Amino acid sequence: MNAPNQTVLHDHASLRDDRQIPLRRVGIRNLRYPITVLDPHRGRQSTVADVLAAADLPPDTKGTHMSRFVEVLNEHRAEITIETIPAILRRLQERLEAHAAFLELVFPYFITKAAPVSGLESLMDYQCRFEASLRGDDFDFVLGVQVPVKSLCPCSKAISDRGAHNQRSYLDVRVRSSGLLWIEDLIACVETCGSSPLYALLKREDEKHVTELAYDNPRFVEDLVREVILAVRKIDTVRTIDVSVDNQESIHNHSAFAEASWSR
Repeated sequence: MNAPNQTVLHDHASLRDDRQIPLRRVGIRNLRYPITVLDPHRGRQSTVADVLAAADLPPDTKGTHMSRFVEVLNEHRAEITIETIPAILRRLQERLEAHAAFLELVFPYFITKAAPVSGLESLMDYQCRFEASLRGDDFDFVLGVQVPVKSLCPCSKAISDRGAHNQRSYLDVRVRSSGLLWIEDLIACVETCGSSPLYALLKREDEKHVTELAYDNPRFVEDLVREVILAVRKIDTVRTIDVSVDNQESIHNHSAFAEASWSR
């Protein structure tokens, strides 16, 4: 009896491409995946990340093998952490036959914060990100945090008989560090740069404190960026800083922003 015919599935991604245009990055993004993050108080914190995984593509190759990105992540699904990222990137290089591999993880990180007067504790979430790449043997890692704060306008305070306009500001900070830098330590450092920190839980006495603290510490969006640079560069291990601040203006239907960079 003859064996059943087997259909040959051609690998079009491996075909030659004559256009001779290299691609800097090609891959997948918006993939939800569980990861583990180091936590100075509990050891580890489990969370869920939006994942980007990519590799470069030579000028003579038509396409990459998209399924292999997920396969590599599945190989490490028991533990995707900052410690395993270099190994994941190396594996992506091998499976994709690439010179460069890239991995970005964007995830919520939770910190227990005590209200400033009542001392009541609650969880506060912060959006954080890992941006890692491996080009040949050259490994690069960037830690990013987005810290929301309250900012109060110095001009509004100066010209008004009663009060001043204020808003929520988002401080996006990305750093390279020569040693371990706890997410919580970076967030705490950045948080001091606003007119006032934010809290998930405030009682009346706490709300009074936050309101008055902000009034006593007015900040323009330009001030926020400069204060972040001054504060974060005091961390000895920090080598580069990129800051972008977005003020969601309460008296306008648009935002104000400012950006700056620093390197040691």
